[in-house]
Amino acid sequence: MQSAPTFQPAASAPASAPARPAAQPGRRVTDAPTRMFHALFALSFAGAYLTADAEPWRALHVTLGYTLAGLLVFRVLYGLFGPRQAGLGQLWRKAGNAPAWLRGLAQAARSRSLQGINWGQGQYLLMVGAVVGLLLLALPLTLSGWGAYNEWGAFLGDDALAEVHEFIANAALALVLGHLTAIVGLSLLRRKNQALPMLSGRVAGPGPDLVKNNRAGVAVALLLAVLAFGAWQWQQYPSGLVPTPTGAGVQSDREHGDD
Repeated sequence: MQSAPTFQPAASAPASAPARPAAQPGRRVTDAPTRMFHALFALSFAGAYLTADAEPWRALHVTLGYTLAGLLVFRVLYGLFGPRQAGLGQLWRKAGNAPAWLRGLAQAARSRSLQGINWGQGQYLLMVGAVVGLLLLALPLTLSGWGAYNEWGAFLGDDALAEVHEFIANAALALVLGHLTAIVGLSLLRRKNQALPMLSGRVAGPGPDLVKNNRAGVAVALLLAVLAFGAWQWQQYPSGLVPTPTGAGVQSDREHGDD
């Protein structure tokens, strides 16, 4: 009598490997309003500088100057009443490390040994100093341009305020170039793109967000305010803010101030 065949239990399917956690986007270190201000401020300054000596672009130059002034007001208010991470005090404290670093550099130079110098910190201080300098120059830059356009400095000489305005603009450009140089230097030194946090708001790596709320609504409101002001300015000039295709150009309107 044959025994009934025995059945072996089917081999169980291998357990699937545990799912990998989704890649972390990194820590948020800069909120949206700060990044929006940075982008608009940079674009406004670049546009104003490039159109400074072109009479057909005078209307756009004036508008960008006003925009710079408005953005500066926003940044001051946001630094005073916004989140702690966006406070202007943060910039001052970071820039305040410069004297100690310079003293260390001088001491190292006297001992003829520069091995102990933190060059990365020096580049970072240069970057922070450029930002602080640009914010400090924005007010005299816009006021001198406005005064020159409205001939406030006639008693000083025909071109006195215009020359002051040009000098401040060139100083601001030097700070911009120093700022960009510091970003490139830090990126090479640390082998990490130092411009990304101002674009994405995040840095790679684990850890809690330094900025809990992105405040995207404030950033959108700032952008819409700038665009609305530009559209309003466009309506104030008969030919708009840019030269016409026929080359007639934009005529200066003395009812508007310069930057």
